[in-house]
Amino acid sequence: MYKNLAAALRAAACFALAGTCYLSPAFSQTVAAAPLKIGFVYVTPITEAGWVHQHEEGRKAVQAALGSKVETSFVENVAEGPDAERVIRDLARQGNRLIFTPSFGYMEATLKVAQEFPGVKFESITGYKTAANVAAANARYYEGRYLAGIVAGRMARSGSAGYVAGFPIPEVLQGINAFTLGMRSVNPRAQVKVVWLDSWFDPSRERDAAMTLFNQGVEVIAFHTGSSAVMTAAQERGKLAVAYHSDMRKVAPDAQIVAVTHHWGDYYTRRARAVLDGTWTSGNIWGGVKEGMIRVGDFGPKVPRVVREEVLAREKDIARGKLHPFTGPISDNQGRLVLAKGETMTDEQILSMNFLVSGVQGKVAK
Repeated sequence: MYKNLAAALRAAACFALAGTCYLSPAFSQTVAAAPLKIGFVYVTPITEAGWVHQHEEGRKAVQAALGSKVETSFVENVAEGPDAERVIRDLARQGNRLIFTPSFGYMEATLKVAQEFPGVKFESITGYKTAANVAAANARYYEGRYLAGIVAGRMARSGSAGYVAGFPIPEVLQGINAFTLGMRSVNPRAQVKVVWLDSWFDPSRERDAAMTLFNQGVEVIAFHTGSSAVMTAAQERGKLAVAYHSDMRKVAPDAQIVAVTHHWGDYYTRRARAVLDGTWTSGNIWGGVKEGMIRVGDFGPKVPRVVREEVLAREKDIARGKLHPFTGPISDNQGRLVLAKGETMTDEQILSMNFLVSGVQGKVAK
């Protein structure tokens, strides 16, 4: 449809001159000034904080940075699977030349639609498969999780923590393990209890899971789901919590001890500029603290200054390459040595993580 419209406009602007076609200057200027249409697909509704909120902030950053050069839009609350494929295809048909799909379950749908629209660029966020017109990008969330674990280890006197998790994909396992290792770096006896939900966004079940963990005696809780329900549960129960994706002090002013936040604006803007100037290429980007994609901060009032300074110092160590969360010895929670002392996990090992470290109470759900 988009190509046919462009052809019709060209024909209307042409004059037959000795068997040639003259393209009017007015039309050329109109085409040159046409903004780059960019579409975003969101797996949950847009809320005041959380995974989708951070990507929406990224979209706004693109619009603010590039102004009239771009025209951005989004579709929210799109389920992974057939519905995602339909929405992504619709965005391509509507003339979007760059489409961001930030959810792991969108990966296959993105690849399928990309085959039908080779002239459109796609960005599969948290996916890992690429194609000529599909790039993948993700963040080293585990770096922030490790740092949050240090705060939790310092703040939980009993050393007992809980973790509400969505799905047992490597990205989530990385986070649980890094958080536990961070806690154990300051309290070797720390234990982390995990509850799996098999859902990214289900506020009522997220809250129920948090309450169950509090009833089991955990002092501090972390999560990898899409809403702020775990934070509000911690606020209600007078417990401590680690915010994820966004700063959540608005809903948990007393409970929040630290936030692990994600920042997509710079990446999204760079990729949009690349499409505009014709330098866009496929690839697989994995950025973390060093690249500014992951940050820790937004400490709560209960966190002592000395703990804040300790965590921020370790954050600098990660950025400089002096500290790597997955450095041996590391054993799984079945007692098997998975990484020898002094060894550091490769990216390939981290990306294929399929175990829980010693100190985690739970199993990798099938």
